[in-house]
Amino acid sequence: MSILQNGDTKVHMISYQDCDPILSWKGLSEAFQSGHKLNRAEISDTFLYRRDDTLLSRSAWIDGMGIAIKCATIFPGNKNFKKPAINGAVNLFDDQTGQLSAVIDFHLVTKWKTAGDSILAAKLLARPNSRNILILGAGTVAYSLRQAYGDFFPDAHFSVWNRTSERAEKFAANFPDTVAVNDLEKAISDADIISAATMSSEPLINGKWLKPGQHVDLIGAYRSDMREADDTTLKRSTIYVDSFETTIDHIGELKIPIASSAIKREAVISDFYDIEAFTRSSDDEITLFKNGGGAHLDLMTAHFILKTWLENN
Repeated sequence: MSILQNGDTKVHMISYQDCDPILSWKGLSEAFQSGHKLNRAEISDTFLYRRDDTLLSRSAWIDGMGIAIKCATIFPGNKNFKKPAINGAVNLFDDQTGQLSAVIDFHLVTKWKTAGDSILAAKLLARPNSRNILILGAGTVAYSLRQAYGDFFPDAHFSVWNRTSERAEKFAANFPDTVAVNDLEKAISDADIISAATMSSEPLINGKWLKPGQHVDLIGAYRSDMREADDTTLKRSTIYVDSFETTIDHIGELKIPIASSAIKREAVISDFYDIEAFTRSSDDEITLFKNGGGAHLDLMTAHFILKTWLENN
């Protein structure tokens, strides 16, 4: 980490390598719960395009916490230069003065925000004795999910499914008590928790395969035409989201079935701003959480990262 001087203010430059080892999923979960007790965030997203390249800026302001602007560049052609396709940074501004407090690695914030979002919901909704956890997908997010779920459910056995079985096998080899599976229907039926991070446009989870008491965690879909679970899954589940504003009218997981009247908008019980409503009514209830991300969670995560860094340095 380095520090820049901005007048009489120190600006902390926090890298992935420096800070990732000192963060904790439990600490982030507690930070999310505290952050949602403050005023509801104001959020805004903007997109700029140059042919196949994209600049995404996500902004959030929480009164009492501060301001964050997360900028991401998505350059698909970077594979030709053997460089990452997605890059960026998060600028964190002081709530009282508006001065820049920190510049934090984009990948650090995204990793912890995305998995931490799902983990908080699972902590509140999944059965505490969940032992079989299935991860759909074997990409970067899946690795973070395996770490996070493994921390909160240390006695669990993990399975991973991916469209390309070789990637699932490579993923499983990186973790203990983790196996690659090919039979998706059986894997879903056997799981206590199903965590999907596939970015699929067509549903992979068939609601007929679900059994009482499961918790379904949907992460991958982020566009209005994307879904990971079918209508039957939603109809059989009690549905929760991280934020009404960033999910219901924007992500196909909910937007499509609401538009077709497969479910009613009122079927979405609560978001994290009414976290007391995140409760399981019985061991047989099927709960479902749609992880939509959102700039307010980037802000809470960045604030947690800076606080942790200062406490350790």
